[in-house]
Amino acid sequence: MKKINYLISLLLVCVVFATQAQSPKGKTGTFALTNATIQTVTKGVIQNGTVVISNGKIEAVGANVTVPQGAEVIDCKGQWIYPGMIDAGTRLGLVEVSAVPRTVDYSEVGDIVPQMKALTAVNPNSALIPVTRVSGVTTVVASPDGGLIPGTAALINLHGYTPDQMYAGFEGVVINFPSTGRRGFFDRRSDEDIKKANEKAIGKINEAWDKAIQYHKIDSATKGKGVGYYPELAALMPVVRGEQMLMIEVEASKDIQAALKWIKEKKVKKVVLCGVQEGWRVADEIAKAGIPVITGPVQAVPSREYDRYDRAYSNPGLMKKAGVTVAIRTSNAENVRNLPYHAAYAAAYGMGKEEALKAVTIVPAQILGVADKLGSIEAGKSATLFICDGDPFETKTNIIQVFIDGWQIPMVSRHTQLYDEFLKRDPGVSKTQK
Repeated sequence: MKKINYLISLLLVCVVFATQAQSPKGKTGTFALTNATIQTVTKGVIQNGTVVISNGKIEAVGANVTVPQGAEVIDCKGQWIYPGMIDAGTRLGLVEVSAVPRTVDYSEVGDIVPQMKALTAVNPNSALIPVTRVSGVTTVVASPDGGLIPGTAALINLHGYTPDQMYAGFEGVVINFPSTGRRGFFDRRSDEDIKKANEKAIGKINEAWDKAIQYHKIDSATKGKGVGYYPELAALMPVVRGEQMLMIEVEASKDIQAALKWIKEKKVKKVVLCGVQEGWRVADEIAKAGIPVITGPVQAVPSREYDRYDRAYSNPGLMKKAGVTVAIRTSNAENVRNLPYHAAYAAAYGMGKEEALKAVTIVPAQILGVADKLGSIEAGKSATLFICDGDPFETKTNIIQVFIDGWQIPMVSRHTQLYDEFLKRDPGVSKTQK
């Protein structure tokens, strides 16, 4: 009997813990966000406006909008509504703790593995996702890293039980363009060794690209019946055909110039430069090539010891001034939540507040081909937005509510839980102190 009682007690304890561990659920339905100042991004600011959300989309937005019968009304008086911010370069969902290999899934074995899809590796249950989305960052590119062509990146919304539910409509093959510089102070290679390593890496990329072109030609001529299945070539074929974007990671000015030359020689149709730490040095050349840029992190140190302290901060603005289309990213996982502050630095150091806001909303949406769904507050677009009590670029501002695809997201994360736990703690007195 005691054993049975023990088992029952153990079962009840397990149920209690399971209940406590259950995350709060999102809520969907028809909502009317009223009396708000609405930053549409693309169509100016609407004072004392209303946003109606229904069936996952923005049904109406404006100053004279009728609230549908049965809608849940959320009074946003004194508050702002912004479109959800987009970070177009992260490892979010692909790594939990960098020091624990079992939680790292952004790098695969091999130099040329474009068939490795980041979307299949995304962990929807990552503790970093709630931390990020309650900060107003609702959509990110989860990007692989490692080899020369480490895989295919994917755009995801930060809500869903499966990667497929999170998928936001974009995938792009990543290339880590070979560097002609040293890897750091620890790199003791001779100049000749560095040159040989660079030439070898370029040779591998060229070989893969040329094979993909031949694969495409044979596939087209035989309507897919005359070629065997080569996963890496099949993954590159949409890029060769101009159906999918090529995301070229490149940082130093000399390497950016080499990448621009390579793009022209290979006649790459859809391409974006990522990272681009020294883009300001060759901004005119990037602008002339008409290639957009996803740059960041902005909160970084200069790439060269003799550069001004603020070169990383001013890089986005200098490129924008030269005529380059610029989006901003964090290139992070655990601190993607800081995207608005990267944009704030860019705004303060020459980009301007309006352009910096676009660089984390409508511009990445345009670059990634999802501007019909994301990046601004317009009727017919996805109801992916957030409500706040001030300027989201300022650290004092509180994000009050977040919606992703029409789902009202619980404003709970590991950070809020820890805050609540220690805010309401009972210090108590240990028995030894009595």
